[in-house]
Amino acid sequence: MSIQQIVILLAGVFVLGAVIGSFLNVCIYRIPAGESVVTPRSRCPHCLTTIRWYHNLPIVSWILLRGRCAYCGAPFSIRYPLVEALTGALFALFFYRFGVHQVTLVSWLLAALLVTISFIDLDHQIIPDVISLPGIPVGFFCSFALPWLSWQSSLLGILLGGGILLAIALGYEWLTKQEGMGLGDVKLLAMLGAFLGAPAILPIIFLASIMGTAVGVPLMLIKRAGRKLAIPFGPFLAGAALVYLFFVERLDPLARWYGQALAFWWHSLF
Repeated sequence: MSIQQIVILLAGVFVLGAVIGSFLNVCIYRIPAGESVVTPRSRCPHCLTTIRWYHNLPIVSWILLRGRCAYCGAPFSIRYPLVEALTGALFALFFYRFGVHQVTLVSWLLAALLVTISFIDLDHQIIPDVISLPGIPVGFFCSFALPWLSWQSSLLGILLGGGILLAIALGYEWLTKQEGMGLGDVKLLAMLGAFLGAPAILPIIFLASIMGTAVGVPLMLIKRAGRKLAIPFGPFLAGAALVYLFFVERLDPLARWYGQALAFWWHSLF
């Protein structure tokens, strides 16, 4: 396949991801409000006019309309094209990484879930159970489609993911007498354990902690809020999981050794 054909193929995948991202925008807006993500059709939040399909093309319509409603001229957040572009980029990256394979479909599904969770957490500092809890059995089912992941590792990942983060949350609360991490993060990591297996848990926590520190410390200094500044941890867990899926699982020998050690320990118990 020529470079030109590869570029065209990746562009097509990007467009597909951007279309999915347009639907994720609906989910990000409506799920916290308890509204249906299916009906009614998208409408302007200011004038409540139903948005026609040609005014709702991913990225393109926002640019052509200069980020404003076609009917009342009210501004639309740049968040909308950013979510669409991010989802399209993730779809293209994972297609480039795994090619035409069932792993790609699982990667796309996980990316879509994590984009939705991340932006809801940023807006409302909640991780909806309606996404994370069903995501656990879905991730476990997807373990049968991943060549490097066994159902045993997926099951252990659920237990480790939920258990480790729950222990950290309870330990922090006991030491500081204040809540530092919500149970939504615990459920999210259990979902990530289901999708990625037990070997992913510690690397994800470690990488998410580095990301959170790199972002949180400057924010605390800028806002002079100290430890009182509430920073959602979900987006960092999501970002770390996507990095792990793209890079670490196959490229890092330590991750493979860690997975083999966990598998040996699991089989020794059962």
